[in-house]
Amino acid sequence: MLVPMMDSIIRNAAVGGTREVVIGMAHRGRLNILAHILGKSYSAILTEFQAANRDEGASPSGKGNIGWAGDVKYHLGAMRAYRDSGVENMPITLAPNPSHLEFVNPVVEGRARAAQEQRDQRGAPLQDEKASLAILIHGDAAFPGQGVVAETFNMSRLKGYRTGGTIHIITNNQVGFTTDPDDSRSTHYASDLARGFEAPIVHVNADDVEACIAVARMALAYREQFGRDFVIDLVGYRRWGHNEGDEPAFTQPMLYQKISKHPTVRQLWATKLESEGTIATGEGDAMVTQLLERLRADREAAVGKPHEDRRPKPAPPGLARRTQTAVSAETLLTINKALLSRPAGFTMNNRLEKVLDRRRTGVEQANGIDWGHAEALAFATILADGVPIRLSGQDSERGTFNHRHAVLHDVTNGTTFTPLQALPHANASFAVYNSSLSEAAILGFEYGYSSHTPNTLVLWEAQFGDFANGAQVIIDQFIVSGRTKWGQLPALVLLLPHGYEGQGPEHSSARLERFLQLAADDNIRVANLTTAAQYFHMLRRQAALLTSDPRPLIIMAPKSLLRNPKAMSSLGDLADGQFQRVIDDPDAAQRVGDVSRLVLCSGKVYIDLISLPEYAESQETAVVRVEELYSFPDRELQAVLARYPNVREVVWMQEEPQNMGAWTYVAPLLREILPQGMPLTYIGRSASATTAEGSLVEHHVEQNRILRAALSVVAEPAMGD
Repeated sequence: MLVPMMDSIIRNAAVGGTREVVIGMAHRGRLNILAHILGKSYSAILTEFQAANRDEGASPSGKGNIGWAGDVKYHLGAMRAYRDSGVENMPITLAPNPSHLEFVNPVVEGRARAAQEQRDQRGAPLQDEKASLAILIHGDAAFPGQGVVAETFNMSRLKGYRTGGTIHIITNNQVGFTTDPDDSRSTHYASDLARGFEAPIVHVNADDVEACIAVARMALAYREQFGRDFVIDLVGYRRWGHNEGDEPAFTQPMLYQKISKHPTVRQLWATKLESEGTIATGEGDAMVTQLLERLRADREAAVGKPHEDRRPKPAPPGLARRTQTAVSAETLLTINKALLSRPAGFTMNNRLEKVLDRRRTGVEQANGIDWGHAEALAFATILADGVPIRLSGQDSERGTFNHRHAVLHDVTNGTTFTPLQALPHANASFAVYNSSLSEAAILGFEYGYSSHTPNTLVLWEAQFGDFANGAQVIIDQFIVSGRTKWGQLPALVLLLPHGYEGQGPEHSSARLERFLQLAADDNIRVANLTTAAQYFHMLRRQAALLTSDPRPLIIMAPKSLLRNPKAMSSLGDLADGQFQRVIDDPDAAQRVGDVSRLVLCSGKVYIDLISLPEYAESQETAVVRVEELYSFPDRELQAVLARYPNVREVVWMQEEPQNMGAWTYVAPLLREILPQGMPLTYIGRSASATTAEGSLVEHHVEQNRILRAALSVVAEPAMGD
């Protein structure tokens, strides 16, 4: 019954003015949805079962020349242009998803929201909630069992995430895996979770064809009238085992005695139609025979056919390195003035007024532009270039560390003003939202939004980088692998505050090592920056590459560096040059012949190091920053090494433990480019089961040890050296 219910919903939505439908579901029934709702041919589906076939031009491993791996047919997405009922070319998308069941839910919501917004003009994006419809198909065990379902429901009426109501269908077969309902939920109905969100719930017998269609129509009518979620609990059964091949009678013997004797819904409906005279006696069975013959023919035709080639086209080599991101000083000064303007009579907090006033004079000082200021200028110039921006996360309007202030609040009446939405130079929309206290659903939503709008700069900001742990499924299964598995091309930016400052194990590390471990096939970009100008240029580069070379960008965002004078930049730094993947030691230019030790590092620990008095006194040491870790800047590092003819030792310094951070990633890559016999030494924290010390005192002791070792002591070689 799922297929005719879906057909009814989509057909009536199209007639009612919906311009796009986005669907999310797990595996069960997916092939039928692909065939009968998305219009994927039987032949194309059956071809994917021919394991001997490979994509044309692929290697024996099944991977193409840009790391194409593909995915099992139960995970693949599809898109079709709907043309029934006189509706021309309405897109219907089934979002691809992994075996993590309900994690596709927020991805679909993000796609649906993206399809509802108009982003080509100044201000907040204009939203038409009836422009698209999200349909989510759930399992009866997964709906109450997967926490991301509740997180997604919680977003449904939030201003930054609402989509005008989602239709949920629980395909309730009354058994999850081999587990009875009494062992899989604490509620009477599988759908009871939705009661907490005041969503209407209708339970319908999947054997009652007319009732099912009536409920489908009711769901759409309710959504169109009230703009709220609607839940259909489609109560049926699973005729075969969990994977259509195992034996369900092993674990539910009594239930399957009944099911084996129970006629299918097709048989029940055919009998009813025959008894009414709507179809001739035996016509229903004749239809089945005819269809089976077609399937057999399509299966035979599928043998020997190549798989569908879904590989994305590779970008021109070195495109990112050639991207120009500078903006003239005159333009930046004009935009800066506009950013600091506000409506007449708008009264801000006195302390905040002083903070923003510093941005008036900061552009005129040698190093007066801090991180938040550089970000505002980057956003403003990106909007002027006609690229829309969407930023969300916990505290993102103000900034967790009180550094952004994208949304201003009038202290006399509580009204708000967003300067980037009033910017006269803008040629695209700007949106910023404080999110719910969620990582998995919110990041999934932004991934979906980014996937659906390739020309929009979409950013998600974690309150602390460590909190991305709560969204690891979205990171692992969607963001870093979606390109290789599904041909998805998102360019989502993750801002993950990272840096060891004595705040304990849960507020220090954004788990840089995990992203570097997941980096392959040019799937992502990973950066750990040290100056406001570098952040400015990186954001502009990401925006410039949205359509020509889109990749997710992972930034180890700063905390203490947000206002650190040594991380600030000048107007000239923004107006000249471009993003630098590697930055040589600016103080070593006059003493290259004296340098015998080259210290390589990344991110905030560099600022800590050059802040030591011993740094200025060290003539034999040069400190080089690796600003972009992936893709690995081997050519840039080789060029730096060539400038120091008398180097006898190369050190990798980091503040993370040895089994974390970048060390295990960079060590083998550095050995490939270092001269033969050149020692490579590790300086940092020892390997640890936790990311950081829990005591501020212990942190300072360990941090000082690392910094002084990098400058004055030849450390013991790392294990294996």
